[in-house]
Amino acid sequence: MIILKNVTLRRGSKVLLDKTSVSLNPGEKVGLVGRNGVGKSSLFALLNGTLHDDGGEFSIPAQWRMSQVAQDMPETEQSATDFVVEGDTVLLAAQHEVTASEESDDGMRMAYAYTALHDAGAHDAPSRAQALILGLGFSVAELDKPVNSFSGGWRMRLQLARALMCPSDLLLLDEPTNHLDLDALVWLEAWLKNYAGTMVVISHDREFLDSVTNVTLHIDNGRLVRYGGNYSKFEDMRAEQMALQQAAHAKQQEKVVHLQKFIDRFKAKASKAKQAQSRVKALERMEKIAPVLADAEFQFGFKAPLNLPNPMLAITAASFGYPPPEDAPSNATPTVIVQNANRSVLAGHRIGILGANGQGKSTLVKTIAGALQPIAGEIITGKGLNIGYFSQQELDVLRPAENPLEHMIRLVRDTPAGVRPSAMECREQGLRNFLGTFNFSGDMVKQAVGSMSGGEKARLVLCMIVWQRPNLLLLDEPTNHLDLATREALSVALNEFEGSVMLVSHDRALLRSVCDEFWLVSRGGIQDFDGDLDDYQVYLLEEAKRQREAASSRNAA
Repeated sequence: MIILKNVTLRRGSKVLLDKTSVSLNPGEKVGLVGRNGVGKSSLFALLNGTLHDDGGEFSIPAQWRMSQVAQDMPETEQSATDFVVEGDTVLLAAQHEVTASEESDDGMRMAYAYTALHDAGAHDAPSRAQALILGLGFSVAELDKPVNSFSGGWRMRLQLARALMCPSDLLLLDEPTNHLDLDALVWLEAWLKNYAGTMVVISHDREFLDSVTNVTLHIDNGRLVRYGGNYSKFEDMRAEQMALQQAAHAKQQEKVVHLQKFIDRFKAKASKAKQAQSRVKALERMEKIAPVLADAEFQFGFKAPLNLPNPMLAITAASFGYPPPEDAPSNATPTVIVQNANRSVLAGHRIGILGANGQGKSTLVKTIAGALQPIAGEIITGKGLNIGYFSQQELDVLRPAENPLEHMIRLVRDTPAGVRPSAMECREQGLRNFLGTFNFSGDMVKQAVGSMSGGEKARLVLCMIVWQRPNLLLLDEPTNHLDLATREALSVALNEFEGSVMLVSHDRALLRSVCDEFWLVSRGGIQDFDGDLDDYQVYLLEEAKRQREAASSRNAA
């Protein structure tokens, strides 16, 4: 059992935990939640021994083995498989003992060493490691590639696989879903449900927390408050508590009224029925999430688009992919990922784009946004189409050396006069005021973007999109760096948005709340997905199983 009794924890002069107590039982799966900066990562540091309490009593069973994801970027020429195998510390120790016993020429020691090596699972370690790697989205062809050949996000997936490979009694996971696509996320959930030890996880993905946790530990005003149940049950119980605080409840009433007006306006129109229904879902959850929204760093809304072309765009016989590298031979051909696509996006459409990793979701969005050109066919845009594009990599649209104010000034220059806001809003003070609504105030408007956190960069991209008054939103993983409260604020804002939305996300709560239909990007094409997200999770698990079977066949050969 993990016990904290009257524990005080400080970081510098700031008191994070103030004489607080809690107990965690063996085998419990704990979701650790709270606003950014309240001390979640510091509590992790206390649990793993890198930070010591400033008062009270803290204990954890001495014999417990601990595993967590290393935060450093691995630099090694080891293959992906060998790197993950080394995460098994028991196996590694057994291998070292075999080597030492052989050098000692002690027959009895060697016998014990080889028995321990067998008991540590040396015979199937590579296949266990490869199952983890494939589950987290790698292909069979990448199992033997060197770690250094992967980008940063993929190396962090290997660090996660390495942590899962380690036999443990306590597993600490800090934002394990940040670098994952939905297919890898679904696989990870299934793996964690079978984990036998105690787990504590920090995550801003509500459905992930609902799926893998049975206890919620909330850090609130220096206290650790334990709730029995997953995140949704915590949310329900906290909402009941907060209902007594009329100010938090009243703060949401204006948004409730706005959604109800939309529903009343359009529920009788067949062409608007889907859009109205998504607002009904949002309204049903509104009162429950009021306490969470009250904790959000900021809340915002999209202004009504200046016009709504219909159709927004039409994709005709189009192929999407990447042109040859600049240094490629003149006869090199483009890399085609999606081909012969024929789709249209109508005014008010709210489309979730699904597909396993590498199938072309981001390629599709980049091409519609104009960041890539179609390799074949064409995309015909409606008159007055105004796209707001959130890239999965914020720095694709942000300039690290510039500050938020410079970004807004450049945005004004690049926006045609006919679609700009008023002259007052385009002046420096107007831009400063607008940045302030997204929590960029004071010195922050002059801070270089390159020095900002991921959440601050995401906030700036959202700020720039809202200012442009788009009628089509292209959102590629917009929640990666947003906390739970801000994700809920985004969900509310998207449900109030009157234009069209195309969304790629591994946040299923956001997909369920916002989208009325789904496109599946798979095996080189785009088609309607006739099912809900639960059906899609079954599809992803079947795909993962197929990949594991292919890897097993490869190893057997």
